[in-house]
Amino acid sequence: MEKKIKVIISGGGTGGHIFPAVSIANAVKEQHPNAEILFVGAEGRMEMQRVPEAGYKIIGLPVAGFDRKHLLKNISVLIKLAKSQWKARAIIKEFKPDVAVGVGGYASGPTLKAAGMMGVPTLIQEQNSYAGVTNKLLAKKAHKICVAYDGMDKFFPSEKIIMTGNPVRQALLNNKVSKEDALASFGLDSRKKTILILGGSLGARTINQCVMGNLDKIKTSEVQFIWQTGKIYIDQARKAVEEAGESENLHVTDFIKDMASAYAAADLIISRAGAGSISEFCLLGKPVILVPSPNVAEDHQTKNAMALVNKLAAIYVKDASANAELIDKALQTVTDEKLLKELSDNISKLALPNSANIIAHEVWQLATNKQK
Repeated sequence: MEKKIKVIISGGGTGGHIFPAVSIANAVKEQHPNAEILFVGAEGRMEMQRVPEAGYKIIGLPVAGFDRKHLLKNISVLIKLAKSQWKARAIIKEFKPDVAVGVGGYASGPTLKAAGMMGVPTLIQEQNSYAGVTNKLLAKKAHKICVAYDGMDKFFPSEKIIMTGNPVRQALLNNKVSKEDALASFGLDSRKKTILILGGSLGARTINQCVMGNLDKIKTSEVQFIWQTGKIYIDQARKAVEEAGESENLHVTDFIKDMASAYAAADLIISRAGAGSISEFCLLGKPVILVPSPNVAEDHQTKNAMALVNKLAAIYVKDASANAELIDKALQTVTDEKLLKELSDNISKLALPNSANIIAHEVWQLATNKQK
């Protein structure tokens, strides 16, 4: 009978961290059905809802991010960090994991630090082309570091690095829905070009403002749009649409649960440059205009975007220029068949399939080596 392993998976905060984490868990369970998996997240963050929806148990830490603009506010952050470190140790002591996996996000720091100090092998899944401060610190004790971009040896010891790519939602790869059926599910016309606007699971202020400021142009175009606003911006977006006059070529929603259909419907995507989203675009061969968020650590989204732009695999619009350029650029691009094909062909070449299974295998190896 196969050995039973116990795995802690920690991190979250955004869909870009949560979806890969769940994909890794699913791959571990698929390869080793008797594996026991526990998630550790941050209290009040979206993983506390999304992980149980995926069928896994999660425990929250009272951890929060540092406020780089208001340093005095970090006193409470430090107290929460100390409490999280203590709670992470208690969780590990009780659960007794054979391996701990960190996917990024507030909770992964204290959890993997505690695991390393308690002799539990650790694996980091670094999604971005520019490693964050937390992962650079955790890398010193990590046994394996799974990455999605070339050149990561400037951040991590080369002997620990494995090129795996970023895991994506399995449902996207198994999707069989036709473009016509996908468009019908959004109430849209199968004869028209379609642009999918994504700002991540929480929303993107600049992209949303850009759409709201160009509703008249969108209404009168021959193109149709699926617009995911994020939950923070949905009321504002609906009010703007109501004031501009409802339009049959615009589907507005706060969160798209059926992303497989959204991708199938889209001829072109407008998106932030989160690593998880980029991995999905690569695997599905989707032409994309990237508008990197300027509000992320070390400006890593711009670095993610340029890794594609330099290979003619995506179009780049600077956040500061989006209001003036983005919608015009999108309307121009979506009707240019030659450009769409070039973008699709080039982004497809960057795909790294089977990431979750490769990472799950590494998790198993670390766990079983500890048990010996």
